[in-house]
Amino acid sequence: MSPPPDVPLAELLAEGSPLLQLSERFRAQERALYLVGGRVRDAFMGRPSEDLDFATDATPDETLALVKPVAEAVWLQGFRFGTVGAQIGGIAMEITTFRTETYEPDSRHPEVTFTSEIEVDLSRRDFTVNAMAVRLPEKQAIDPFDGLTDLKKKLLRTPIEPEASFTDDPLRMLRAFRFASQLEFEIAPDVLETITRLKDKLSTISAERMRDELSRLLLGRAPARALRLAEATGITEHFLPELSSLKLEQDPVHKHKDVFHHTLAVLDRATKLDADRPKLEVRLAALLHDIGKPKTRRIDPQGGVSFHHHEMVGADMARERLRKLRYPNEVVRAVEATIRLHHRFHTYGLGWTDSAVRRYVRDAGSLLEQLNTLVRADCTTRNPAKAKRLAQRMDELEERIASLAQEEELLQIRPDLDGVQIASYLGIPPGPAIGEARTFLLDQRLEHGPLGDDEAYRRLHSWARERGIEPAALRVPPKEKKPGSQDQSE
Repeated sequence: MSPPPDVPLAELLAEGSPLLQLSERFRAQERALYLVGGRVRDAFMGRPSEDLDFATDATPDETLALVKPVAEAVWLQGFRFGTVGAQIGGIAMEITTFRTETYEPDSRHPEVTFTSEIEVDLSRRDFTVNAMAVRLPEKQAIDPFDGLTDLKKKLLRTPIEPEASFTDDPLRMLRAFRFASQLEFEIAPDVLETITRLKDKLSTISAERMRDELSRLLLGRAPARALRLAEATGITEHFLPELSSLKLEQDPVHKHKDVFHHTLAVLDRATKLDADRPKLEVRLAALLHDIGKPKTRRIDPQGGVSFHHHEMVGADMARERLRKLRYPNEVVRAVEATIRLHHRFHTYGLGWTDSAVRRYVRDAGSLLEQLNTLVRADCTTRNPAKAKRLAQRMDELEERIASLAQEEELLQIRPDLDGVQIASYLGIPPGPAIGEARTFLLDQRLEHGPLGDDEAYRRLHSWARERGIEPAALRVPPKEKKPGSQDQSE
């Protein structure tokens, strides 16, 4: 297991701790051990962190020999790149031999070279705030690139020249925007300028690595601001070309809302709404919810602008983009469905029946909460009265959903009769007709609420007769009740 993110670094390095005991083993063999990376940065920031990475001048074989006798578990997937993973005292960590790595042009695999100096190893780090270290067991801070000063300035700078750093690993360009979102830091002007010039080098990076950086960016505290910066450099063309397409040309006659800025405003609102429990699917849906608008934009003769069915087109586009980025199928399906449904709420002001509410809940299913979050985030009007009115409508809808849910278990809605009952009553084998009958009964259930078996059989009987299906004599549908009559059982 990893160390809990709220365990302070001082506690992890307390006298007698497993980490300090490990460092003593390295020192006894005249080998250095440094805590490096995000844990050092976050310790200076007073920020929780789950990273626990070490660097050493020991060779991978020497590291393994030192670690194995005291580890509960060891993993060696990164061994050829100099990394030994281990769990010691219940704490998961990775220990890597000092190294540098570079990417050859058009190659997606780094060329790793081991070195003997911590300063050389730190120079290969992405940014100065991540190029600090603590030598153990002495607990001596190492900061050769003035990362602590940049930390105080909230500035992202590369330890070496940006061009050399980004040429060594082009993914660092995208990582700049990820950290800008996570840490809410500024990006140094020379770094932004270099990204603008070298952005095409990102084409050598795999879709999976870009996906992971995009996900971390979106789950940060300021994703909208980071993406605005990223789009300005042109780098988003390599992983999200649809974003720039949202910059619809501002027609001086047919004025309309800038979809690009609206999208980032929606993402910003979604970030605030789910800040306590950031959810990737919500952030992705907010980012992609309007990408169908450029394809569906129409200007009528009166100067009005419309985007009919943009949510349907956008859902399809989002599915394809997320697949290209190698997102898991469950994430793709969730985002696609949320986008497809997000525009339905706009008809709520026309007056929804209980049937419409049931269908909304039924269609959303387990995505109901994130769908409602997106709908709330999609209200970016600057008109206070309109914003208040839309918020009140969503409050009212959620109250109605809660009320109906108590009565009818909305998320578990099924037809009053199941497939076996339908087949038995109709006296026909399984096939398309059974599915059609079940769909009919589900529609009746959604439209009218719970029917009960007798009424469900009566409606199934009528539906079957209209289609030329003569129900089997296994069950005679209940007779119509006369007005004012009463069942004997009552």
